[in-house]
Amino acid sequence: MRKNRSVPPCTLIPVLYYPDPSVAAEWLCKAFGFAVRLRIGNHRIQMKAGDGFLVVAEATSPAVPAEAKAAGTQAVMIRVEDALTHCERARAAGARILTEPVDHMYGERQYNAEDPFGHRWDFTQTVRDVAPEDWGGEPVELD
Repeated sequence: MRKNRSVPPCTLIPVLYYPDPSVAAEWLCKAFGFAVRLRIGNHRIQMKAGDGFLVVAEATSPAVPAEAKAAGTQAVMIRVEDALTHCERARAAGARILTEPVDHMYGERQYNAEDPFGHRWDFTQTVRDVAPEDWGGEPVELD
């Protein structure tokens, strides 16, 4: 893949739509520890989350169907080092915690939160390495 300093250096870049990208970016930094990578006017902000990236964009874009604006059709999963501490940080910043951190049989501790704009965020911490076959997963070989 060709490098372009104007685009995050990764393959998958979620775009989340908010009424005011600047307000959303400020909150995401405070609550979830993200960092702003690049501002594009007042309508798009590239953000860094660990070694991943996402874009916060203005919700008035014609690319956002009305039913998606109303229903919230996505969740973004972010890996974190400490789900318990991260959850408390998010709660203190005003996130609505949908599920408290819980350990799962597949080796992850996870919690779910909703930001003040209705987007759902799933946070996951690896607590142990577990073979997918041990909990019913079926690995698929990718080319």
